[in-house]
Amino acid sequence: MSVATRPLGADIGRIDGPRKVTGTATYAYEHPLTDPAYVVALLSTVARGQVLRIDAREAQKLPGVLAVVTHENAPALADTDDAELAILQAPDVHFRGQIIGAIVAESLEIGQGAAALMRVEERAAEHDVRLRADHPELYAPEQVNGGGQTDTSQGDVEAGLRAAAATVDVMYATAHQHQGAMEPHTTVALWRDARLTVYESTQSVHGVRKKLSGLFGLRPEQVDVSAPFVGGGFGSKGLLHAHAVLAVMAAQAVPGRPVKLALTRRQMFTIGGHRTPTIQRLRLGADADGRLLAVSQDAWEHTSKIKEFAEQTSTAARMMYAAPNIATTHRLAPLDVPVPSWMRAPGEAPGMYALECAMDELAGTLGIDPIELRIRNDPETDPETGRPWSSRNLVACLREGAERFGWAERDPAPRSGRNGRWLVGTGVAGSTYPRYEVSGSQAQIEFGADGRYAVRIGAMDVGTGTWTSLTQVAAEALDVPVERVALEIGDTSLPFSHVPGGSAGISSWGSALYGAARAFRDQHGEDPSAGASVTAGAADNPAADAYSMHAFGAHFAEVRVDADTGEVRVPRMLGVFAVGRVVNPRTARSQLIGGMTFGLSMALHEEVVMDERLGAIVTANLADYHVASNADVGDLEAAWIDELDPHVNPMGTKGIGEIGIVGSAAAIANAVFHATGLRVRDLPITPDKLLGAG
Repeated sequence: MSVATRPLGADIGRIDGPRKVTGTATYAYEHPLTDPAYVVALLSTVARGQVLRIDAREAQKLPGVLAVVTHENAPALADTDDAELAILQAPDVHFRGQIIGAIVAESLEIGQGAAALMRVEERAAEHDVRLRADHPELYAPEQVNGGGQTDTSQGDVEAGLRAAAATVDVMYATAHQHQGAMEPHTTVALWRDARLTVYESTQSVHGVRKKLSGLFGLRPEQVDVSAPFVGGGFGSKGLLHAHAVLAVMAAQAVPGRPVKLALTRRQMFTIGGHRTPTIQRLRLGADADGRLLAVSQDAWEHTSKIKEFAEQTSTAARMMYAAPNIATTHRLAPLDVPVPSWMRAPGEAPGMYALECAMDELAGTLGIDPIELRIRNDPETDPETGRPWSSRNLVACLREGAERFGWAERDPAPRSGRNGRWLVGTGVAGSTYPRYEVSGSQAQIEFGADGRYAVRIGAMDVGTGTWTSLTQVAAEALDVPVERVALEIGDTSLPFSHVPGGSAGISSWGSALYGAARAFRDQHGEDPSAGASVTAGAADNPAADAYSMHAFGAHFAEVRVDADTGEVRVPRMLGVFAVGRVVNPRTARSQLIGGMTFGLSMALHEEVVMDERLGAIVTANLADYHVASNADVGDLEAAWIDELDPHVNPMGTKGIGEIGIVGSAAAIANAVFHATGLRVRDLPITPDKLLGAG
């Protein structure tokens, strides 16, 4: 195969595209099953308390109602250690919107009608849903998401700040956010002959199998999970949630018959996870030349009282810029709120928003261009670990982006640009995301009589293009054209694979494919016989502990702010990234632009509003919880530099799903300041915060 025709890097259209645009791609709820029943979830209406009484008599009289499941008759779970999943085991209510029962009916409409006839009496107890930096029950978790240290300290930050010629000491806040995937959380469950079959909208079929088998006292091989197509997840479908447990319980109530459960949009806001709000304190100190002497980032977040989730908000500050004195902390406030979970770039997205805005403020204080300030503080080695970088091209991204964006033409003075009633400004921010690769995934390769290779792995495509990009990786590993690869993914009948969290999907699965391809060649040579097969995984990467491995990028944004109303528009954004080898330019650009749009939405729109009196989310729909749409997005351009990193894995990939959002909100916030001279430090930047900007 010539270099020009190598599968990796080829701009190949989506293999699954025709099935999706013709409606023949089968999502979880759509699986055709004989005589399905339908499940309607019942949710609590108090933020903390108990269910005192459930009267189902009127509901059960409705023709077509098959069963009512509550804590009074639900099956006992074999494992109740995970309180988020241990539903209907007691009458206790831990947050408003918690599952307290279900109707199983012949149709969805009958189930909804029966739900309206249920009479539920709940006793409310005093609740607390407000995050405060001085919350009396704040505590330090043992570790933060991803296994990172909760607090770190090197050098003497206080001494560094005292010695600084310029300092920044500011508070930032980010909002409670919701993932809002296009496909809702759905589960189809069927019990038959002591086997459980589940069709789930999930980012990990093997993760669902492991959790459900433990909860219901089954061996893993008794549980079959399938998810060939998933309509988005953004982290929310990376972990099992309570609705899936409810569906399996409902299926037990009508044995031998499949049941279908799809959460409503409103229900997704409390059951499917969310990004915790944050309060952050950033302290930076630099000498007169802009060399950082101290970096300190403290983060306060909420977690549910029933299950801890500690977002790693301050971790990027540990390695982003060179400074002799760096300290970071994380503190959690346990509240009567739904359980937080993964949301695209958990930790890095809110944490880098604050850090990159603080860097912009420091640049203004020093009178140094914000790009130049970042370049002057680019570290030669990882400040946190001392390890050399496998590759670090932040400076290249900043310079390439500045050239493309026309940064040299910028007047650095705030409020220096105007077009009619619009105040015009530009901003920049750095971006980073760790390169994750999870070991343990396996792949099977089998040579067929037709000369094609069947490649089987329990990987997932959540809309990112895995069907296509993983086919390209397999073809490269086997040294054959993509037409000779038949990929199978998304089912527990296939070899084990890890969840594609942390942009680790292609890197983890691709390494497994390379390992399987090597094993296949070793066992069967270059001319295999039909039926030749091997199952294998990746070899250990000797560079994993020798280098610090991260992707980097730079975001540039232009904003226009209405001088009278405070409305913000973003006519153009540019992101330039260093993400290792790009497997498929088409799907990569889609992911990067999607991440940038997420950041725009985070900066200007997204906020889950909680009525603290009731502990109720009052924006639990896509009308009140606004996400960026086409009308909100101007010209988005995503580009990348050619980066060869031989240390990260056989493909040279670093992952691209998350880095697009990291820093993009900061670039917009910095541009808003440049346009108006007003520094808004709490997201989202809504018009009321800019009234009087003109």
